Amino acid sequence: MLHASFVACVTAGAAYAPAAFAEKADRDKPINYQADTGDVNVQTKVGTLTGSVILTQGTLTIHADKIVFHQNLDNSVSATAWGNPITFREKRDNVDEYYEGVAQRAEYDGQKRFLELFDRALLRKGADEIRSNYISYNAETEFFKAEGRPDTRPAVEGEAPLGARVRGVFQPQSKDGKNDQGGKDAKAAPPKSSPPAPPKANPPAPLKPDGSLSSESTQ
Repeated sequence: MLHASFVACVTAGAAYAPAAFAEKADRDKPINYQADTGDVNVQTKVGTLTGSVILTQGTLTIHADKIVFHQNLDNSVSATAWGNPITFREKRDNVDEYYEGVAQRAEYDGQKRFLELFDRALLRKGADEIRSNYISYNAETEFFKAEGRPDTRPAVEGEAPLGARVRGVFQPQSKDGKNDQGGKDAKAAPPKSSPPAPPKANPPAPLKPDGSLSSESTQ
């Protein structure tokens, strides 16, 4: 969830910045990819993939129609992705939660851990989200920035135009003293004599953009 420690500013755009970190360990994992067709140079670690593309590295997953990517010297992956829409997903450090994005195009710099989403974009963390035609996200600082930009094409039939506006929603925070980081207000652990609770399931949270972003649902 987005916390009260966010600093928000809405002028021509919007920005949000808490203190937390994304999944740094992803760059230590192998880069896996699949597509209908591909042109990959194993010497330079550069590739172009087209058709139902899926690229993963640890908890990072990108689905797109086309991806141009390369492996950086630190083993992180950088990629440009196009789709209708593309989806981006990565786990945050020390939190059982993902940040997720949807857009028509994405630019991701794995070394800087910086994501940019273009055209009918959505960025979601937990139940909170922001929508715009341009959104950037720094995974090192968890700083978000959204800018109101004109639509790049007329809306198709049945699709509401997003327009040069930034839209978002913060869901109400819990009032029962619970939080996802633990602490003195967190619910007390069960007595030692109690049987251990089963591990919490963590299925992928599907992104379901509204009609103003895409006429297709995402996986």
